[in-house]
Amino acid sequence: MPEVSFDDARAVEREWEAGCQILNFTSQITMMDIKNNILETIGNTPLIRLNKITKDFPCMVLAKVDYFNPGNSIKDRMAVKMIEVAEKEGSLKPGGTIIECTSGNTGMGLAIAACVKGYKCIFTTTDKQSKEKADMLKALGAEVIVCPTNVEPEDPRSYYSVARRLAKAIPNSYFCNQYDNLANRLAHYETTGPEIWRQTDGRITHLVCTAGTGGTITGVAKYLKEKNPKIKIWAIDVYGSLLTKYFRTGQIDMGEVHPYISEGFGEDFVPQNYDMSVIDHFEQVTDKAGAIMARKLAKEEGIFCGYSAGSCLQGLMQLKDKLKKDDLVVCIFHDHGSRYVAKIYNDQWMIERGFLDVKTFKDIISARGTQKLVTIEAGQTVSEAVELMKKYDIEHIPVMNGSGPVGAISEGGLFQKIFDNPEIKNSRVESVLEPSYPIVDFDTPVEKLSSLINKENGAVLARDESGSYHIVTKYDVIQALGK
Repeated sequence: MPEVSFDDARAVEREWEAGCQILNFTSQITMMDIKNNILETIGNTPLIRLNKITKDFPCMVLAKVDYFNPGNSIKDRMAVKMIEVAEKEGSLKPGGTIIECTSGNTGMGLAIAACVKGYKCIFTTTDKQSKEKADMLKALGAEVIVCPTNVEPEDPRSYYSVARRLAKAIPNSYFCNQYDNLANRLAHYETTGPEIWRQTDGRITHLVCTAGTGGTITGVAKYLKEKNPKIKIWAIDVYGSLLTKYFRTGQIDMGEVHPYISEGFGEDFVPQNYDMSVIDHFEQVTDKAGAIMARKLAKEEGIFCGYSAGSCLQGLMQLKDKLKKDDLVVCIFHDHGSRYVAKIYNDQWMIERGFLDVKTFKDIISARGTQKLVTIEAGQTVSEAVELMKKYDIEHIPVMNGSGPVGAISEGGLFQKIFDNPEIKNSRVESVLEPSYPIVDFDTPVEKLSSLINKENGAVLARDESGSYHIVTKYDVIQALGK
């Protein structure tokens, strides 16, 4: 047997140690949970129990919250599926351009997939969609073309027509057409439906979903009905859409169509993704009711969802009497509330459309009748200001000149000054001037006023249509909120 030198032995030992390190590193890699790209995070979204809003229901109500998808909406599922099918069929080739008409969410899913797969995107949308949706699509590199809402689908200006025209004009482009592309509903048959069945352990009795392109509700319904034909599928529609009447009569009645504010569901035609045979009932909700319910979901359940989620739950509220103790309801919540911060989550937007019964600065002033604002000029004396406070039983007086407020004077601010120096009562008001009160819009909500009034600032001002100033104090706000 040949002798082995010390150096040879050390060399073998080093090789063995190195091999162990490689094996250990490889083992660590195989144990790590790493996604190859963002598309692998789509799906397997949570099912969350609703507690406060549905506390009077006879049964459990669960929300399938799909804003946990990377594009913050359920549309990620079908967007990727449409691309995969198009690639498989050869309709979408490397370096091609994806074209779609979208209210924003489908575009987001397509744009994310396009980033990963190397495609360009051009999207057409309507002018009723929130600005945030278009801005997010642009952030992902997509081109966005805004088209008018209130035109017929066949009108050359409609977002459907513009998308089709672009697809014909641009070489190596693919028009996804989510409305008639059956890969839309296939995505939900393959993913959303099985997830709901598994998450409820097959106990689901009712599915509630807003109806738009038809892909989500039809795909999920087909899967669930195959598992249990007794499961009820309730579609939620909006007034102004023709889908409800079509479901009930089989007739496409354009007389049903009128402008509506709700986003993401309702249609003025019947997309090919629909299979009405798997839907048991259509329920319509108003724009106002859906928006208010979305805000309620955020405040009471902590689920910050979009317009369609609020409408979905509102539709279920209208159908509550049809439910029994042992039922298990699943509502589809499509997207995230960040898409709607300038709309349904904006008090001003809600007030302007009559959706929010909110007391405003104007309401407080109107309740006073014809009471005139008490003011003082900077050249008058402090003692005159004190006399005005006593006469009218007020604590805050705006200091004015010919062009408007130049400051303020308050009982609290004067108290310590007069206590320290009684002679200050003979001084001019300008010597004890406090900062001017904030000036707000006449229709500013009371809740907003309360955030502006604090220890340093005891009141706010606003001008009416005639240019006259009015004042609201902390006392006024407390009175208004207490009614």
